Amino acid sequence: MADEITGKIKRKYMAHYIDASATSTPSYVRLGADLEEYTVEMNANVETKPNILGDNTTSIDGYEPQASVEPYYAEAGSALHTRLQAIIDERQTLDDLKTSVVEVHLWDEGSTTGTFVAYKEDAIIEVVSYGGDTTGYQIPFNLHYVGNRVKGTFAVKTNTFTPDSAE
Repeated sequence: MADEITGKIKRKYMAHYIDASATSTPSYVRLGADLEEYTVEMNANVETKPNILGDNTTSIDGYEPQASVEPYYAEAGSALHTRLQAIIDERQTLDDLKTSVVEVHLWDEGSTTGTFVAYKEDAIIEVVSYGGDTTGYQIPFNLHYVGNRVKGTFAVKTNTFTPDSAE
């Protein structure tokens, strides 16, 4: 990125990619073309316990993040449409729904090569519905983040995630 980012970060600098491939070779596609909003809901597991003194102890022992991609307008020939349509046509379940997502911090450029700090995580695709109105064929879906979060870098020009080496 040519411009230095200071102050408030514009939404476009938090990039979200999904692996649209159903094979072991990832094919990352950036989400957002028709989205006005994409929010990852953290869904924290919060536990509050009262004790005999009348005090409460609150703790968070995990998260179940998820996000909604709505609307998603199908584009003929796109990898993501092909993946979603297969889920619909074949009524896929279980392992067939597995994918990965990558969150890329475009404000946090590590070098001038277009490589950025990123986090990859396993996810499950849940197609919510399909059809839509006269604006186009829509396939809204949810992404359920299931763990195995790995820090690394993402090369925007090649859509390639590289995990940080173990220290």
